[in-house]
Amino acid sequence: MHRTTVRALWALSAIATTLALVVAPYARAADTYPSRPIRIVVPFGAGGIADLTARTVAEKMGESLRQPVVIENRPGAGGVVATQSVARAEPDGYTLLLMSNGNAVSVGLFKSLPFDTVKDFIPISTLGFFDLVIVTRGDASLRTLRDVIASARERPGKLNIGTINIGSTQNLAAELFKSRAGIDVQIVPFNGTPALVAALLGGSVDAGVEILGPVRAQIAANRLRALAVMGSRRRADIPDVPTVTESGIADFDVASWNALAAPAHTPPDVIARLNRDINAAVAAPEVRAKLAELGVEARAGSPEAARELLVSEIRRWSEVIARAGIARQ
Repeated sequence: MHRTTVRALWALSAIATTLALVVAPYARAADTYPSRPIRIVVPFGAGGIADLTARTVAEKMGESLRQPVVIENRPGAGGVVATQSVARAEPDGYTLLLMSNGNAVSVGLFKSLPFDTVKDFIPISTLGFFDLVIVTRGDASLRTLRDVIASARERPGKLNIGTINIGSTQNLAAELFKSRAGIDVQIVPFNGTPALVAALLGGSVDAGVEILGPVRAQIAANRLRALAVMGSRRRADIPDVPTVTESGIADFDVASWNALAAPAHTPPDVIARLNRDINAAVAAPEVRAKLAELGVEARAGSPEAARELLVSEIRRWSEVIARAGIARQ
């Protein structure tokens, strides 16, 4: 055999051996995954909608994965500490992040982050979406969202819309509504939902923007009136409440969401396995029913769709933050 040919064969053999050594650990990981409990880091306190969503889905995932899927709550610091801990975790599928639109907001809200929200994570699938709602006091003279818009245009700068803290999804959704409606209103932040509801009931603010779940009881008791939902379609549980788009603001679609993400470089087969089990869990009737009780629309999907959502949300909320003149932290 020609010496050149022999050298070429040796080179090809060396390349094949190297590739085998590189690929083998990932193949073994995928074949045996999962062999121990999986941890989901939740950047929120226990008992909130995000936490309960994660726990509901995790419990069902554990059945098909045949391993416990445990929740670790790490609230505070705008979710940065929790998110950073997952970004730095071993990319083996055993440490996941409950990602949310809060992660998208953080990109525009913070001057710098100790991670790249897009490059350092692989979104696996969404879990659910929960609507935001515009509300007034039950006996307020503003009976519809069109009334709010008309009153704001007649009295520029006089109406107040309450939300929870600056930079929250609710606060930025109110800023987006203000911009899209072309109205001059004051956005007033409060330290949490109870303070916002008290201000609405006491007449300190004319309207408020909040996630539906925490104010459903007040709406059901007619203490608050739902003027519009901010998503793209009406909700089945409050079918008489129109969307913002139906109330005159074209193509308005804002919802809060949760997803599961893994550190970058997690093996593709592991991502595929997790995606399959997440989709199965979210499709389970008992999971959908539990999430519906929280006001969450159970909705899973592909890693590609989850990544596209994340990127589009980063773009949208960064523009809202800049337009509203919110100082970066």
